[in-house]
Amino acid sequence: MAEKKEKIPRHKMPEQPAEVRRRNFLEVPLGYEENEAIEEAKRCLQCKNPTCRQGCPVGIDIPGFINLIAQGEFTKAIRHIWETNSLPAVCGRVCPQEIQCEGKCILGKKGEPVAIGNLERYVADRERTQGQGDLPPKDAPTGKRVAVVGSGPSGLTVAGDLIRKGHDVTVFEAFHKPGGVLVYGIPEFRLPKEIVFSEVNFLERLGVEVDCNVVVGKSVTLDELFEEGYDAVYIGVGAGLPRFLNIPGENLIGVYSANEYLTRSNLMKAYRFPEYDTPIVIGKDVVVFGAGNVAMDSARTAMRLGADRVRIVYRRSRDEMPARGAEIHHAEEEGIEFHLLTAPTRFIGDDKGRVSAVECIQMELGEPDESGRRRPVPVEDSKFRLDCDLAVIAVGAGANPLLTKSTPDLKLNKWGYIIADPDTGKTTKKGVWAGGDIVTGSATVILAMGAGRMASESIHKYLTLGW
Repeated sequence: MAEKKEKIPRHKMPEQPAEVRRRNFLEVPLGYEENEAIEEAKRCLQCKNPTCRQGCPVGIDIPGFINLIAQGEFTKAIRHIWETNSLPAVCGRVCPQEIQCEGKCILGKKGEPVAIGNLERYVADRERTQGQGDLPPKDAPTGKRVAVVGSGPSGLTVAGDLIRKGHDVTVFEAFHKPGGVLVYGIPEFRLPKEIVFSEVNFLERLGVEVDCNVVVGKSVTLDELFEEGYDAVYIGVGAGLPRFLNIPGENLIGVYSANEYLTRSNLMKAYRFPEYDTPIVIGKDVVVFGAGNVAMDSARTAMRLGADRVRIVYRRSRDEMPARGAEIHHAEEEGIEFHLLTAPTRFIGDDKGRVSAVECIQMELGEPDESGRRRPVPVEDSKFRLDCDLAVIAVGAGANPLLTKSTPDLKLNKWGYIIADPDTGKTTKKGVWAGGDIVTGSATVILAMGAGRMASESIHKYLTLGW
């Protein structure tokens, strides 16, 4: 039986053709049809000791929901996922499955792993479009109130877990729309906003209250939340402080941080001009610095906004690029160029103060640094220029100090991230937990969700048993 399943080819997800999608913001993968989902689910070996589940930060019973799909029990499948994951339509799209669940699939040792992410996406989308709007069961009310600061993947996970355990949950979001990085950071073509808002609406129907335009740390402090009657607080504000290259010319017009560039395009809908009049520079010759998912998102957004040429500049080699393989592949298909082993030294402007070029230097790889990746070293006499009218800096983000500065009894590390117990998410302030990028630095959506899942269990124990 195993040999036969190993020989069944993986069902490839249909996609928009690259030459078409590079000029629109519609989602790239188109999703499975019902028969494709069932046939793909039947490839699963239903292992007695499923290693795929070990690779899932939120602990989804992967063989369980896949078996239900194989039987055509789609409603049962989504309810099975909901037991451990409140955001399946999001995870099915943006999780790095290739290094997590699918990366540990036994079938992947001799062939292609089961398309776990595609199957999760299928049942989530089917529930959204064809479901009856049923909700999972909730425990009896406990009378306890929890404040969740930040409506990104970590905060939404905590909210979903705790509302089902019978606690009252209010999510506070600084922006005018909920979703955090899912909305302001990830472009429409990779994660449609209607998907995020549907997942948030699911939580609201469960009873979660979402309060936008509230900047905790300014509008209200953590101590004031406790005074208002909240019994516990979870901080999931992400790492939204832009990082720059610290080279001459970064203040020229046309040099953006990826945070601002993507927020303008995504959350503020610049990509739908003139329907929305959000100002954004439409570059014709664009250079993006960095090689993570954010850099790929920025480059692919620039192409869709009308660029003639988009180049990614990265100081290491292809092997060290942190972006998902699928994102790199999609970018290359769409005509994005890669300048590897290249580092910027200064931006050059015209007589109007606008960026017109970037001076770069070739690099070569030396010994590994603290990240385990080989350190790039400049090559002598190798400077050259790249013309550009828009530069986007996507080299990571730091901890926004807005909330932490107003909470002196919340201990931080030397980089300004909140110190939290790695097993519970507890901070140094009683009744306060934290997780996601504000603790770890920039990471993935699913790792932030895993931190939220762990913290929600600890918060529940605190609310029912004490600190």
